[in-house]
Amino acid sequence: MNIFTTVISGGIEQMYQVLSNEQHLLIMTDSNVIKLDKVQSLVSSLEKQGYQYTLISDLPAEPTNHDVENLIDKLPAEVGVVVGIGGGSVLDISKLISVLYASNTDYLDNFNRLLEGEKPAARIPLVLVPTTAGTGAEATPNSIIALPEKATKVGIISPVMLPDYVVLAPELTTSMPPHITASTGIDALCHLIECYTASVANPVGDNYALIGMQKFFSNIEQVIEKPHDLMVRLNLLWASYYGGASISHSGTHLVHALSYPLGGKYKIPHGLANSLLLVPVMKHIYSHCEEKLANVYRLLPAADHSLSESAMAAELVKYLELLVMKLGLPTRLNAIGIEKHQLPELAESAMQVTRLLNHSPVKVSQQDVLELYQSITD
Repeated sequence: MNIFTTVISGGIEQMYQVLSNEQHLLIMTDSNVIKLDKVQSLVSSLEKQGYQYTLISDLPAEPTNHDVENLIDKLPAEVGVVVGIGGGSVLDISKLISVLYASNTDYLDNFNRLLEGEKPAARIPLVLVPTTAGTGAEATPNSIIALPEKATKVGIISPVMLPDYVVLAPELTTSMPPHITASTGIDALCHLIECYTASVANPVGDNYALIGMQKFFSNIEQVIEKPHDLMVRLNLLWASYYGGASISHSGTHLVHALSYPLGGKYKIPHGLANSLLLVPVMKHIYSHCEEKLANVYRLLPAADHSLSESAMAAELVKYLELLVMKLGLPTRLNAIGIEKHQLPELAESAMQVTRLLNHSPVKVSQQDVLELYQSITD
């Protein structure tokens, strides 16, 4: 099994470079992506050319353990390649299913053992095609599953979950509504900037993060103004991919730790939760990361390089605050239905995400987390 990913960019037609009609394909997507003309054309073309495939096109957003259990009952007996086409949830489930097919035990039993912490040891061939420029799931060794009874999420993590091939097809992202483009874009930025400032940051992850942030800052505002510009879309797909690659070498921290309970308990979309938490977290950590945040500031198209390092870090936080507002994303938890009386439970749940909290550049208490939630609640 190859755990080194080959990235192909340019269009969904590139899929034919990596698929064999000698293997039964399991194509996994969701009810929105399957309606895209380019995806419909791909499926029709595969059928005309004699490819054998099973199509599952109703995968849920923010998948729970119960969703995966229901999916297991629908899986075909024999599959040669898993093809995931969609956003982060689709790609995460596709990675997980490719692992279950390599198992010599009952799929459900194996899934439960993975949830309990057993590491995936193998998978069948896997091709991932992201349709949002945000999650970077195509470049991470993670599959994130929500556990509603525990009001949080769990990450199933192993290098074997990295795909054989990633196809970056910008035309698949042009139909995203502006608010989805914005929130998934901020999700990509969170991956990049958290990994760059994490306690486990390292030169390899830092290089990926800096390249990704340069592409992000140069294109995020353009994509709202020119939603059908395929080069802008492709650059953001690359930013997202580099965000995932950064996670593979480093790790996210406070933004993601605090967003997990919002998704796990209240089904708040992951990118939206991250966009709410990005600014308060950066305000909380910037005095501990001035040098690195100054480096990020220097990537901004309109950066003032005459400022001091401390001023650059502070200006970056101001820029991020303005960017979230400019993209039309909510800045208060009340706007998504979360009220003050719910915050203690959110803080308690966030403190259980120790895997990510341990990556924070500054140690936080439950009171710190509660105050971060309170800072964006009326």
